[in-house]
Amino acid sequence: MTGKILIVEDEEKLASLLNDYLRQAGFETSWLSNGLDVAPWVRDQNPDLILLDLMLPGRDGLEICKEVRSFSTVPIIMTTARVEEIDRLLGLELGADDYICKPFSPREVVARVKAVLRRTDGGATIKADGLVLDELRLRAVLNEQDLELTAVEFKLLQFLAANQGRIYGRQQLMDRIYSDERVVSDRTIDSHIKKLRKKIALASPNEEYIHSVYGVGYKFER
Repeated sequence: MTGKILIVEDEEKLASLLNDYLRQAGFETSWLSNGLDVAPWVRDQNPDLILLDLMLPGRDGLEICKEVRSFSTVPIIMTTARVEEIDRLLGLELGADDYICKPFSPREVVARVKAVLRRTDGGATIKADGLVLDELRLRAVLNEQDLELTAVEFKLLQFLAANQGRIYGRQQLMDRIYSDERVVSDRTIDSHIKKLRKKIALASPNEEYIHSVYGVGYKFER
């Protein structure tokens, strides 16, 4: 499993330890120690998951989680030494996907990261703005019309829809839909997007679901 993980932790030794274990597990990692830097970084870099400490200089994890959730569905795992139940509940209500109490094993963190990514990387059924994606049948229905997608088109639409509002570059999308690491042109994604848009337009001619972000990539948003 691969992905870009943002570690938000003000304890340098702990951050370094998490960084080492996650990289050994195949993840790309970045580290921030000040809470004020997190939201702008997430907007710019689009990580696949955030490990977010609760107690941070500049801004605490709960405020950060709430702000990030206002513009992104990126999975968030909160980490903290504060184990009061109210903090746990508040963190999850603000949109955190999981919660780990310190002290913890780095191996446990890696396992939790993998579990959350599997859980959030497109479920068996996704429903969004009239769109229903059934992974078990590879069937996409929009406004009660079957889009008749190919397997690759379905994977692409499923991933974008499961991460509404997040922008992905061509290489990121290729990494998601071609699990066999075949070598293809980055323009292949453009071709798939073009076909997807045509099929979506037949079922919903007055709505646009897949948007181009010039010089960056694509996002799903009605």
